[in-house]
Amino acid sequence: MTHTRYAFIKAQWHADIVDRALDGFQELIPADQIDVFDVPGAFEMPLLAQELAKTGQYAAIACAAFVVDGGIYRHDFVAQAVVDGLMRAGMDTGVPVLSVSLTPHQYQETDHHNAIYRAHFVEKGREAANAALMIGQTRAKLANAA
Repeated sequence: MTHTRYAFIKAQWHADIVDRALDGFQELIPADQIDVFDVPGAFEMPLLAQELAKTGQYAAIACAAFVVDGGIYRHDFVAQAVVDGLMRAGMDTGVPVLSVSLTPHQYQETDHHNAIYRAHFVEKGREAANAALMIGQTRAKLANAA
């Protein structure tokens, strides 16, 4: 069975930037084929991705977050845990789980940096949609060859 629905999970930390990834994703995949889910932050994405994958409803799940160095915690540890968790969700369920998570070491809440990262998230959303579509095409070819 070929799934035509996609899940898009987005962290609400820096939502004004992260939400742009969904804009890019929707440039290639129609909005009516995407179920959107918000979570508080990046750390909450892997569990929801795994739960959504287990439903069997989605061809792929894209997850977007912006993990910045806030000076309070080691953001690189959080980012690594999130990426590892997303990979594990995909490997455990067989559903592609794509990361649109950016972890800049140099981010300041200025208009200049915000504009740069908003644009970058649009591009990364586009790349995730392209990856989701390519994986689906490859899987369809494999199924037809069997």
